[in-house]
Amino acid sequence: MHPASPAVSRGERFHTLMEATVRRLPFGLSRLVPPSLLGFGVINGFTFLVDLALLTVLHSGLGWALWLSITVGYAVAFGLSYVLNRAFNFRSHAPMGPQAVTYVVVVIINYLLWILGVGSGLAALGVEYHLARMAAGACEAVYMYCAMRWIVFRDVKPD
Repeated sequence: MHPASPAVSRGERFHTLMEATVRRLPFGLSRLVPPSLLGFGVINGFTFLVDLALLTVLHSGLGWALWLSITVGYAVAFGLSYVLNRAFNFRSHAPMGPQAVTYVVVVIINYLLWILGVGSGLAALGVEYHLARMAAGACEAVYMYCAMRWIVFRDVKPD
């Protein structure tokens, strides 16, 4: 680590904030929730809002097809999620090339299974597309955290 590097120090500050927040969780949750789970929730909550905003602008605002709007919003949000989680949440120092390839495979599986499968499937069944996307988002959150913690960023020491 290079302590003088601003990115490293911001990542350390983010992790310290997540640790401090987890310590204050009620009902014994502090023993069950790792700081990386909270950090993942914060980062991916933000990127999910980016995803929904793009979905709304592209589909409702510009009239793009739903599948294309979902795809573009998803691609932008998950690119942002990778960068933010790598730097701030998991603070990985593994070579980016192979790690990014692994991430892309995880994301493709996620996209086909949860986003298009569940999200578009629910919309096709008549569920309003924002609600369908939120339901798919709940499923993908569990999958993506597990994949990022134990597959993509496996070089990082556990919380």
